[in-house]
Amino acid sequence: MEKGFVFLDEVLPGIRWDAKYATWDNFTGKPVDGYEVNRIVGTNELAAALHAAQEQAAALGYGLLLWDGYRPQRAVNRFLQWSEEPEDGRTQSKHYPRIVRSEMIRKGYVAAQSSHSRGSAIDLTLYRADTGALVSMGGDFDLMDVISHHGAKGITEAETKNRQLLRSIMESSGFNSYECEWWHYTLKNEPYPNTYFDFPISLDREQVIKR
Repeated sequence: MEKGFVFLDEVLPGIRWDAKYATWDNFTGKPVDGYEVNRIVGTNELAAALHAAQEQAAALGYGLLLWDGYRPQRAVNRFLQWSEEPEDGRTQSKHYPRIVRSEMIRKGYVAAQSSHSRGSAIDLTLYRADTGALVSMGGDFDLMDVISHHGAKGITEAETKNRQLLRSIMESSGFNSYECEWWHYTLKNEPYPNTYFDFPISLDREQVIKR
């Protein structure tokens, strides 16, 4: 692990996560380069801000579910390569039903340099603390469509309020939102604002022995 980074589940007790890019359940249809374990990594500063967000959510009866944090540059490179490959239709209906994959970069859903690779961006949602059920947000994670934008039309009033609640929690905890993706937030004061890391998300030998 790079100095200054941590596994978020080790420092945020009770946090839930599902590292989508370490699984087959993502827009590429298979685990992505650099994601060797289903864990989520971030900077120490990201973890501290998420702790504040976690406490705010808990006070309102909610918990946080994390989908992605630090993203190796090699994963971003794989996204770019994938966007240029021939369409096979395997994930289009779920993740980009109204665009072609080559438009993902131009429309702002995939970037050649991602804030995730700086270690201080997070993709997440809310769940109800009493039932564990995910809060309805009017669209799934990585749905590359205008319906995923903040202020999107075509979702219910309750779903709009749920997005606003998540945004309020995150912005008051030190994050900036991203207009094209309701789930994406970046730390306002990043510790590495100009560095794009490429270490893999993996367990080192000492961690493997401990586990």
